[in-house]
Amino acid sequence: MSIRDWPEGERPREKLLALGVEALSDAELLAIFLRVGVAGRSAVDLARDLLSSFGGLRPLLEADQARFCAERGMGMATYVQLQATLELSRRHLASQLERGHALTSPSLVRAYLAAKLRHLGHEEFAALFLDSQHRVIRYESLFRGTLDSASVYPREVARRALALGAGAVIFAHNHPSGVAEPSDADRRITERLREALALFEVRVLDHFVVGDGEVVSFAERGWL
Repeated sequence: MSIRDWPEGERPREKLLALGVEALSDAELLAIFLRVGVAGRSAVDLARDLLSSFGGLRPLLEADQARFCAERGMGMATYVQLQATLELSRRHLASQLERGHALTSPSLVRAYLAAKLRHLGHEEFAALFLDSQHRVIRYESLFRGTLDSASVYPREVARRALALGAGAVIFAHNHPSGVAEPSDADRRITERLREALALFEVRVLDHFVVGDGEVVSFAERGWL
């Protein structure tokens, strides 16, 4: 059954237009993307089935082609459309943090770093290099670790900051476990980085730890 054939009060599209996108559940948003269901299942029913089968929205969005297309009602065309939609979202965020743009929105930085790191199955440490006016120079992935650890070398970070002429930097790394709470090791390496970069008058503005649903800011915790 197509969404347009549902009673108006049950249509996710009409609900979005009337109440805003934030009012919709994951299943309702997914139903709008799917547009139609399958025999005996509406688009919302199908969306709920998919979320249940994959164990949530994130595993569904990050499923590989074979896993995604194996689900009832899914196929190559839907998979391709989903990948294009996800990439458009990432590029939209990135376009707001292009080189030369001054950072004025902490929430935008948080969303951008989460989009870059949240889906990774390994731990990755990255930096957003800024000039002295906090304008974006470049985002770079610096170190890649195993599922539970990453080696971060302050000397290499300092060398990169100097090469780019950075005056400030924002660090970020993900926890593949999904738990965003910083570890003692996270705090120690952040302090080592802060001390190393201070020798070259490069400020560490923040360090974000990205989990499944939460992104923890060191600056908001008062640790920087």
